[in-house]
Amino acid sequence: MDLNKMFEKSDQLWTMALEYAPKLLLAILTLIIGLWIVKMITKGIAKLMDKNELDPTLKPFIVSMLSILLKIMLFIAVIGMIGVQMTSFIAILGAAGLAVGMALSGTLQNFAGGVMILIFKPFKVGDLLEAQGYLGVVKEIQLFNTILLSLDNKTIIIPNGGLSTGSMINYSTQPTRRVDMTFGIGYSDDIDKAKGVLEGLLTNHPKVLKDPAHFIAVSELADSSVNFTVRAWVNAADYWEVFFYMQETVKKEFDKNNIGIPFPQRDIHVYNH
Repeated sequence: MDLNKMFEKSDQLWTMALEYAPKLLLAILTLIIGLWIVKMITKGIAKLMDKNELDPTLKPFIVSMLSILLKIMLFIAVIGMIGVQMTSFIAILGAAGLAVGMALSGTLQNFAGGVMILIFKPFKVGDLLEAQGYLGVVKEIQLFNTILLSLDNKTIIIPNGGLSTGSMINYSTQPTRRVDMTFGIGYSDDIDKAKGVLEGLLTNHPKVLKDPAHFIAVSELADSSVNFTVRAWVNAADYWEVFFYMQETVKKEFDKNNIGIPFPQRDIHVYNH
C-alpha cells in the first residue's frame, strides 16, 4: 500500500514537472530576452534624447522611470506565464507594497522630491548650487539623488527629499553677481589716496561692469584699521577672477603708494621689580 502511494506521488510529481518545466524554461528565457530588450530600448531612448537635445536635467529621470516601468511589466508577464493567478498576485503585491512603502518612507520621500525638482526646476544641470552644507556644480539629477561635483572635483550625493524641502542658494540663475570685498588701511594713511587706488583698479579692469556702477566707501573705524567696503558687479563667470585679482593687486598698489595694511599686533611690557 505504501509503495502504491509512493508510486502515485512520483507520478504526480513527474506529471507536474512535465507540465511546468516547459513553462518555467520559457519564463526564464522570456525574462532574459526581455531584460536585454528593455536595456536596448532605454539606450535607444537615451540616444534619441541626446539627438533631439532634450534638457539634460530630464534625461536620467525619464530613462530611469521608463526602465522601471518596463521591468515591472516584464516581471508581471513572466509570472503570468508560470501560471500564477494575477488576482492573487496583485493582492499579495499590494500588501507587500504597503509594507515596503512604510519601510522605505525616506526613499519614497526622495522620489517625490526628485519629481518636485523636475517640475519646478529650482536648478538644472550645470548650475553652481549651495545646499545641505555643500557647494558644487550640478552634474546629474537622478530619481532619488542629485549629484554635485565640488569645486575641488569631489562627487557629492544629496538625497532629493531634503534638497526639495530645504534652503538652497543657486549662484547660476542670474547673469551677473556682485563681488563684495573689504580692505583696511592704517589710521595714519590718507583715506582719499587709498580710495583713489581702489577706484582706479575697478575702473580699469575690463571685466568689472560699468552698470551697475561699483561702490567704494569707508564702512568701519575698526580697532586697528580704517576699513573700506568695495562692491563691484561682474558677469557670473568672472566672479572669482575679479575677486582674486583685487586681493593681489590692491596689496601691490597699496605698497607702491606707501599705504599700510594693518595686521594684529600686541605690545608686551616687561616690568622688573
